[in-house]
Amino acid sequence: MEPVNTRLFSRASWPEAKRIADLLRLETVGGVIMLIAAVVGLVWANSPWASIYETLRSVEIGPESLHLRLSLAEWASDGLLVIFFFVAGLELKREFVAGDLRDPRRAAVPIAAAFGGVLVPALIYTAVNLGGGPALSGWAIPTATDIAFALAVLAVIGRCLPSALRTFLLTLAVVDDLIAIVIIALFYTDDLSLLPLLLMFVPLALFTVLVQRRIRSWWLLIPLAVATWALMHASGVHATVAGVLLGFAVPVIRRSGEGPGLAEMFQHRWQPLSAGVAVPVFAFFAAGVSIGGLSGFITSLTDSVTLGIVLGLLVGKTIGITAATWLVARFTKADLDDDLAWIDVVGLSILAGIGFTVSLLVSELSFGEGSADYSNAKVAVLLGSVLSALIATVVLRVRNRVYRRIFEEENRDADNDGIPDVHQVDQGRGDRSG
Repeated sequence: MEPVNTRLFSRASWPEAKRIADLLRLETVGGVIMLIAAVVGLVWANSPWASIYETLRSVEIGPESLHLRLSLAEWASDGLLVIFFFVAGLELKREFVAGDLRDPRRAAVPIAAAFGGVLVPALIYTAVNLGGGPALSGWAIPTATDIAFALAVLAVIGRCLPSALRTFLLTLAVVDDLIAIVIIALFYTDDLSLLPLLLMFVPLALFTVLVQRRIRSWWLLIPLAVATWALMHASGVHATVAGVLLGFAVPVIRRSGEGPGLAEMFQHRWQPLSAGVAVPVFAFFAAGVSIGGLSGFITSLTDSVTLGIVLGLLVGKTIGITAATWLVARFTKADLDDDLAWIDVVGLSILAGIGFTVSLLVSELSFGEGSADYSNAKVAVLLGSVLSALIATVVLRVRNRVYRRIFEEENRDADNDGIPDVHQVDQGRGDRSG
């Protein structure tokens, strides 16, 4: 009997599919809230009341003695966004310990796609800005995919997208987040202070010991987490990295006789705060760029920073993800799942060009507040994301009839037991490889 080829984008098991579906719903709702917040910030920054918006962004609060007297905009990017990265760290660890990334065969495609989706946009941006001096520092801006934004678009245009493609997009974005975190830590740390960095490991170690012992007392864990964040902020490494380290410290595997694992419990508690408060507040302050009317917008479009970011997000992501996925299929002799075609991969790759949260953060780290390059970068991130969303809508809608049929098959539950029939078949014969 001939061996069965590995399948790309095959279904996950029912427990994993249910967990991912629940997570996708949270991300989608958060993406809608974030979009509303970003639009409000952008409109306000270009309204007759723009001065009030700028004053609000620059209001400073916090203890000066601890070097934490920051503007509201800085608190959003350096403080609240840590919650987003903490949740990302929890999801990253869960994927590597108990999710799709644990299985090398299933992990190969999204990992390769994520690296392709980082490398090609960075190369395109660099090529556009060769000889551009300070502009080159923004090479990492078009490398990030915003999963919440992308899923919010999918909720509108791709409600029937097969679960395997949604899972691929989520897993790709998880790996993409990990690459972005490494890039921020390695390339966007200018002045490193070793003493605070070394001291940071003390509360981090105590936090790790407590969570490994399954201690959940907030009055112990939150002060240690805040101390870890404050010392990381003082060290010069971007404070959001602390959120990821704290997330990595939380155990995923539950002990015998326990309920949900601690990572799952923390993610359930903190995900709504991240999606409903932290990211929208950051989006409100980060998206508020003064375009300067039609003439200012046209001038921005001619800038190499803007061009590099838009091409990186729109073209680079599409080429990088599609090519990497094709190469995995080519060299592993894997086949697409029977119901899917390569146009589906292209459409999803275009959708991955929606970069927002991390792209805006890297824009700030690259150019600094108030610079012309920073303003152009924010315009480019918004424009590139919108164009990616619109073009992906056209591509994915072409296949909507096929997606609807797959969606109905995946959700048919003839005996009304809460488990779709297709997953009962999978459980009966063993989960399909790939």
